[in-house]
Amino acid sequence: MADGNTPVNSGGVAQDQLRSIIERIERLEEEKAATSADIKEVYAEAKANGYDTKTLRQVVRIRKQDKAERQEQEAILELYLHALGMVE
Repeated sequence: MADGNTPVNSGGVAQDQLRSIIERIERLEEEKAATSADIKEVYAEAKANGYDTKTLRQVVRIRKQDKAERQEQEAILELYLHALGMVE
């Protein structure tokens, strides 16, 4: 047993299954790297067209949140800004 739960024998199905899992992870890691490179290119294109990439990243992050989560974060931010005297 490799981790106390999974049998790994030297010539059986478990070894083939392990190899298959590792190969799938490796392929997904390659795809992730390619996707990251594509995203980087899009941000470079946006920057070349005059967009602020820091703000674009923030917009993307905000769009991932559901409405309630976004409203809660905005309320906390406003509270903090008021507490610091940054908002009238």
